[in-house]
Amino acid sequence: MRRSSNHLADGREIIYFDDTETAPRTAKDTRDLPEQAPRSEIRRDPLTGEWVGMAAHRQTRIYKPPADLCPLCPTSPGRPTEIPESSYDVVVFENRFPSFAQGVPALPSTVDGMPMVEQAGGLGRCEVVCFTSDHESSFGGLSPTRVRTVVDAWADRTRTLSALPGVEQVFCFENRGEEIGVTLHHPHGQIYGYPFVTPRTERMLATAREYHAEHGRHVLGDVLAAERTAEIRVISSTEHWTAFVPAAARWPVEVLLVPHRQVPDIPALSDAERDDFGRLYLDVLGRLDGLYDKPLPYIAAWHQAPVRVGREHSWLHLQVFSVLRTADKLKYLAGSESGMAVWVNDATPEQIAERLRASG
Repeated sequence: MRRSSNHLADGREIIYFDDTETAPRTAKDTRDLPEQAPRSEIRRDPLTGEWVGMAAHRQTRIYKPPADLCPLCPTSPGRPTEIPESSYDVVVFENRFPSFAQGVPALPSTVDGMPMVEQAGGLGRCEVVCFTSDHESSFGGLSPTRVRTVVDAWADRTRTLSALPGVEQVFCFENRGEEIGVTLHHPHGQIYGYPFVTPRTERMLATAREYHAEHGRHVLGDVLAAERTAEIRVISSTEHWTAFVPAAARWPVEVLLVPHRQVPDIPALSDAERDDFGRLYLDVLGRLDGLYDKPLPYIAAWHQAPVRVGREHSWLHLQVFSVLRTADKLKYLAGSESGMAVWVNDATPEQIAERLRASG
């Protein structure tokens, strides 16, 4: 893999990750862009203790442009985009409309003088990851070589963002499909550098600590061993990874891809584990698209260790889930899910696993 970096017209960084031999990436961004001035902030909910991001400037971000105006395609004559080069393999750049950013203004420590409502600048970083220059492709359509390049890019960015001031956790993810809320259809994902440890991660770490104190082992390691033995919910496996439907799945379609070795984050994966992941993930994505004989809308979420805490109780894994409960029906987060965070699934995990095995 070849890595090279440059800057866009407004000063944002852009990094190219090439899996083929290329000339140096030196194309200039010719657009006349205003200087970046993000004003993100975070506020702590006094009733739950959870941080909430505020990023009102994101209301003006690009929304569902036609394919010939896609900002994630390479630049062509007379049509400059976010990527100045005329072609690329994988590219990462700072989000023009970030939820979190470096250089945000300092704020008073509380909202309107209320001591129970803490606030701070939304210090962090948000990046966009384009998996291919082919607008009509998808992650599932990538070659194993390209998937490895994406994994290496995730690892590179996780290391870099983890070293930035204020970043406490790095989250790599992909949203796919209008049903998920995607506004740009070009195959891409995002990376968030959060200024706090996310609520989901805090809860998982607390559970892992409690389980380890009682059993002396990691809870996900025991779950993985039990699922591999039972095989009922296993979708596919390779030498270094297993994909299975979790026994308490919340979503109508949900799969976990778990490495057989406990590692805290993507940078900790070995070369063999990175290559092996691509083989398994492409198989899983093919099964997901085969479920209803059409591209499945999904969220793919990497669960990584926080930067400074809980790393010994973390076990890297990828969660892939969909809101589509039948070919033409969505799972809505209604009263119980949205109001009380109590999930009710419309299918059993065993049924989900059986359908996914048959769709391969």
